[in-house]
Amino acid sequence: MPEASKILSEYADCIDGVGGIIVGNNNKALKFIEDVTIHADEVQKRVLSEILSRSANAEYLQRNGLNGCTDRETFKKVMPVVTYEDLKLDIERIASGDTSPILCSQPISEFLTSSGTSAGERKLIPTIEEELGRRSLFYSLLMPVMSQFVPGLDKGKGMYFLFIKSEAKTPGGLVARPVLTSYYKSSHFMDRPRDPYTNYTSPNETILCLDSYQSMYSQLLCGLCQNKEVLRVGAVFASGFIRAIQFLEKHWSLLCRDIRTGTIDSTITDASVREAVLKILKPNSKLADFIEAECSKGSWKGIITRLWPNTKYIDVIVTGTMYQYIPTLDYYSSGLPLVCTMYASSECYFGINLNPLCKTSEVFYTLIPTMAYFEFLPVNRKNGLTGSISEPASLDDKEKQELVDLVNVKLGQDYELVVTTYAGLYRYRVGDILRVAGFKNKAPQFNFICRKNVVLSIDSDKTDEVELQNAVKNAANQLLPFEASLIEYTSYADTSAIPGHYVLYWEISVNDATLIPPSVFEDCCFTVEQSLNSVYRQGRVWDKSIGPLEIKIVENGTFNKLMDFALSQGASINQYKTPRCVKYVPIIELLNSSVISSYFSPKCPRWTPGHKQWCSVN
Repeated sequence: MPEASKILSEYADCIDGVGGIIVGNNNKALKFIEDVTIHADEVQKRVLSEILSRSANAEYLQRNGLNGCTDRETFKKVMPVVTYEDLKLDIERIASGDTSPILCSQPISEFLTSSGTSAGERKLIPTIEEELGRRSLFYSLLMPVMSQFVPGLDKGKGMYFLFIKSEAKTPGGLVARPVLTSYYKSSHFMDRPRDPYTNYTSPNETILCLDSYQSMYSQLLCGLCQNKEVLRVGAVFASGFIRAIQFLEKHWSLLCRDIRTGTIDSTITDASVREAVLKILKPNSKLADFIEAECSKGSWKGIITRLWPNTKYIDVIVTGTMYQYIPTLDYYSSGLPLVCTMYASSECYFGINLNPLCKTSEVFYTLIPTMAYFEFLPVNRKNGLTGSISEPASLDDKEKQELVDLVNVKLGQDYELVVTTYAGLYRYRVGDILRVAGFKNKAPQFNFICRKNVVLSIDSDKTDEVELQNAVKNAANQLLPFEASLIEYTSYADTSAIPGHYVLYWEISVNDATLIPPSVFEDCCFTVEQSLNSVYRQGRVWDKSIGPLEIKIVENGTFNKLMDFALSQGASINQYKTPRCVKYVPIIELLNSSVISSYFSPKCPRWTPGHKQWCSVN
C-alpha cells in the first residue's frame, strides 16, 4: 500500500508544472481514484499523520496538548471539535499580520471567503499556497470520469460561464477572496497548458473582468460565435447558468448585431476583454440571422440545444438549495442531462461524482481520501415542515469520541462533515449534512442533504433562522408607531423568476391596516435586507443575483390555517411550531391565497467588499 503522499506524487507525474493534466492520462487518473478508495483508511491515517507532523510546532496544536503526536487515537482524545467561532480570534490575529505559526507551520498565503457568515460578515478560511496544486489535481480527475460516460468530449469546447468576485485585503495585507476567484486568478488556471478538456469558449480576459455585465456579455458573445464547437455548457451553480440564459433573452439583439458586423458593443469598455474577443469575433451574417431567428420565436423552450446543437449535457450544481432550479433548466434545455461533477467548499475540496449521468435526485459524491482527514458527526433530523437538524452546538468529551472515521460510516445514516486540512483547520465542523448512499471500494459515497441551519438561499447566500429572526424583529419595530405588531411570520425563497428573491409572509395585529402607509412596509423590506449578512447584500448590490425582498401581508388567522394543515398531515400539536421557511407547494399555495397586499424593498441595502473595517481592492 503506497503512502498518501507517494500516491499524490505518483499521480503528479501526469501533471505538469502549472497543474494541467496531460492528454492521454485518463487511465492514470482513474487508477488513482481506484487506489485511494481501495486503501481509504490507510490513506486517511497517513494524511492525518502528515498534517500533524508538518504542523507540530503550530501554536494551536501545542495549546491543545498534542505535543507532537501524530497518531489518530491521541488526536481524537485531545483535539476539540470546533466551529468557526472557536477559531475566530486566531484567524483575526493572522488577518492582522501575525506571521507566527498559529494554525499551520506553512505561511498562510491568503484567506478564502466562505459563503457562510459570522456576525453578518463572510468567514475567513485560511489557506496555503500548495492547496492550489491540490485543487488542480482534484479538477484533473473530473473529465477522465466524465469521458467514461460521454465519449468525444476532447473533440470540442466547453461553454462555461465563470466569474470572479471582488476581493479585499486584511489589515495584515493578506488577500481575502472567494475560492473560485483565487483559483481563476492563479497560474494553475491562467497558464494551464493546451488541453481539450480545459478548452473553453471564454478567453481568460472575459472571465477575469470584474464588471459582471461586461464579463457576461463577452462570454456569451464568444460562446455564440463558436456555437457549433460547443459540446458541454455550464456554470458553477444552476442559478448562475440560468442568469446567463436570461441575460441572453434581454440582449440577444445586441449580440446578433456584434456577430453580424464583427464589432463589439460600446458598453464593453475593458480593453483586454475587447482585444481577446476580437481574436474570436468575425463578421458572420449567416450565424447572426440564425441566432436572431431562434431568439425571436415566441418560446424559449429548448433554446440551449437550438443555439448550441451539439451540446451533450449541462454541468452545474443542482444539489441542495440549487435543486429548485431544475424545472427551469429542463425547460431551456429540453431535458439535457444535468451533471453535478464535484462537491467542494472554501474549507476543502471533498468529493467527485463517479456516476455523473445519474438522476439529479440520486447524485452522490465519493470523498477523495487524499484531500483532507475526514470525520463524521452523527445527526438526527427532526420531523416537521422545516426538516431541521438536531445536534449539540458544542460537544462534550463523550460526544467528541462518537465521531466516525471515513470508512466506518453506516449506510443510510446522516452525518455532519468534520475536516482536518493541510491549511490549519483541525476537527472543523463544515456545517454540511450528508447521507451515506453507498461505497466505492472502501470509500463512502454521500448524498448532500442540506447546509445546517440554513432556511433561505437564492444563490450563494445562506440565511439561517437566527439571522432571519433578528432581521424581522428590526423591521417589525417600524409598525409600533401605528399601534400594530407582528403576530407571526414565515419565509420562502421564490425562484419562479430570475433573479429569485426572499418572500416574507407577515400576519399583523392592527385596528385599521389602511392607516399604515405603503412606504412603511417598503421600509420594513429594506430594514430586513439591511439586517442580513454581507453575502446576501453582495448578491443584491454587486452580483445582481438576488432580487428585492418582498413582504406579503396575509389575512388574520392564516397561520392558524397553516397549523391545521400541518396537523392534518400528521404533525403533533404538542410539538408544532410555525416553520420559519416553507417549501412545500400546498403550504405556499395556502399562504398566497390569503395575501391581502404585498410590498418590495425600494432600494438596495448598503454593501462594500471585505469586512467593514478593511479597505477594498480590485
